[in-house]
Amino acid sequence: MTIGPVQLLVLGFRHADLRGGIVEELERLRRSGAVRVIDALAVYKDAAGAIEVEDLSTLTTEEAVELGSRVGALVGLAIEGEPGMVAGRSLDDAGAWDVIGEIPRDSAAALILIEHHWAVPLRDAVVRAGGFRAADGFVGPDDLLEVGLLNAEEARAWHDLGGAATRVARRTRRRAARRVSRRTARRR
Repeated sequence: MTIGPVQLLVLGFRHADLRGGIVEELERLRRSGAVRVIDALAVYKDAAGAIEVEDLSTLTTEEAVELGSRVGALVGLAIEGEPGMVAGRSLDDAGAWDVIGEIPRDSAAALILIEHHWAVPLRDAVVRAGGFRAADGFVGPDDLLEVGLLNAEEARAWHDLGGAATRVARRTRRRAARRVSRRTARRR
């Protein structure tokens, strides 16, 4: 396979200023070679639910021409004349993750599409062994506290920073568990 595992990160912000070093950090990640930032967008949602989109990408001109707006296509946004994904399965299909809907009103989010270069050898070894991705996700502060990887103070700080994100993570885990349950039930 020529592309590494790809992940869409949706990072929420209570304010519209996403600049606090985010673009610079995306550039640092790109230069490190461990990941490739395929595309990045800032999505601002006002109190009425209307959205405004801004490019956060650190792609070179050549990469931008080659890749276009992949995040916009994945989440069904038409960006500067590039249609949202219509062929194949997109993230806004029924039963899929409604990325834009998860962004609270009167807030902002950075949507970052990352290719994990570091994981290519691992992914290829798993495929050679007949394995596959069964599930994935980020582990929230409550779960980390429960298994002793965070203390109560650290978990509270994480909650203060990302209470909405924690709720989204729990909802995402529940949806993934339901999908696994449905797949298991179909196999029986």
